[in-house]
Amino acid sequence: MSTKSLKMFILAASLLFITACSSPANSTDEENHTDSRTTAEELNKNEKQDLPDKTLQKGDQDKSVQHLQAALKEINYPIEANGKFDAETTWAITDIQLQLDDLDITGIYDMDTKEAINKAVKDKQEINPGSGLKQPEKDSGAKDKTVANPYEILSVVNKQSALPADYTPVDLVVPDIPFPFTEDLPKKQMRKVAAKALEEMFEASEEAGLDLVAQSGYRSFERQEAIFASNSQEHGKEAANNFSARAGESEHQTGLTMDVTTPSIENQLIIEFGETEEGKWLQQHAADYGYIIRYPKGKEDITNYQYEPWHIRYVGKKAAKEIMINELTLEEYIEKITN
Repeated sequence: MSTKSLKMFILAASLLFITACSSPANSTDEENHTDSRTTAEELNKNEKQDLPDKTLQKGDQDKSVQHLQAALKEINYPIEANGKFDAETTWAITDIQLQLDDLDITGIYDMDTKEAINKAVKDKQEINPGSGLKQPEKDSGAKDKTVANPYEILSVVNKQSALPADYTPVDLVVPDIPFPFTEDLPKKQMRKVAAKALEEMFEASEEAGLDLVAQSGYRSFERQEAIFASNSQEHGKEAANNFSARAGESEHQTGLTMDVTTPSIENQLIIEFGETEEGKWLQQHAADYGYIIRYPKGKEDITNYQYEPWHIRYVGKKAAKEIMINELTLEEYIEKITN
């Protein structure tokens, strides 16, 4: 074979080898690789969590909570998606509610909050973690501590857990209910979410033929300081602390509490209120409107206060019903749902 013919033979063999290596199987592998990449992208898209369609609050534990936490992480909240509605999740929801307009500030995730978050994301409205409420520090384990999230409607305020001295709720309003005085005093005020529920309760009590009146709602840190000083001077500090809170330790500063009474006992705040028709009705129906008798009879060793049938506290309907049905204090309820 001539040299030219040998070169032609080698060239033809090389072309046959290249064609064999470029088989349809290799083309299919590449197409499969592309399909695999597309599927992964779709999977990532599908894994992006939408906001849940159910009300969630502290103590809840399920997939919906995990989805909520994942969605909060997507808007830069530094929380763990552990599936438990914990203090960090409560803070994130409270912080959002403080930043967005026309939301009840509760720390509870509800459908109004969902709609507001979705609208903010759609409208590219900034939600800045911590700008509404500073992120609480991790629990140091100290027995005595300041309430980290005073806006949360399940916050426990007592002799072991006090409100910040500078805490004044931003959503105080005057509920449209009867008072036994006409002066425009701060103690007529309550936080908006509690005021709306109280109006509904008073309307229902009136339809039942009862005569409830509201005596004392919000008190500032300074006002409570003056009240405790006066009671201490008259009764001594130890005795005063059985029925009067020190400044910061009073639920009245939360704006979620109202002392109620009735004209049949001359609008006094006395234990006998519990024996009136109004007091009995309140015991049976307060939870229907999200309220509890905060200092119940027989629980003085837990609340560290005497029985006060007139002192009602807003905690939301879910918590209120569980507390009243199981005859718990707020302290016992929080311990139950967080442990």
